[in-house]
Amino acid sequence: MAKRKVKTAGANLPIPQDDSEARAAIREIGDLSRDAIRLEAELNDKIAKLQEEYGEMVAPIRELITAKQEGLKMFCEVNRDRLTGGGKVKFHRFATGEISWRLRPAKVSIRGKDDVVAAIKAAKLGKKFLRTKEEINKDAMLEKDNRSVAAAISGVTIGSDGEDFIVEPFETELAEAG
Repeated sequence: MAKRKVKTAGANLPIPQDDSEARAAIREIGDLSRDAIRLEAELNDKIAKLQEEYGEMVAPIRELITAKQEGLKMFCEVNRDRLTGGGKVKFHRFATGEISWRLRPAKVSIRGKDDVVAAIKAAKLGKKFLRTKEEINKDAMLEKDNRSVAAAISGVTIGSDGEDFIVEPFETELAEAG
């Protein structure tokens, strides 16, 4: 079988050839970044204006929907026995849609967590209502003195800190004329 040569597309990157071109590239990156920021700000201004405009148009419609839902709820509560076949089902289908009654799941809300924990302990209900959570301390594993010890543990891998290349064009703000 003959070997086929596969050509790969070469990278078409604008690579600076000297310090002057590198400085120019950094300046252009700054210019392009500012252009992008200006366009994003313009977009956000338009979005805010549209949200306000349409919000004002939708508000009375939402109020009307809420009023109609409350009226329908009152009607259905008064007629619940008839609509649910004496409580055999928790819904009713009308020609234009369906209404239903659903139980919300129970939920627990805690205010003053420390006080609640203390009260549970005082009532000797700790085993029933308190958890002890074990978790791995990754921060301790990353400490310089601990890395080799942690890496020796089966299932633990300490990755490289890595290195990023960052370009930060200088930005200058003009002082306001006084």
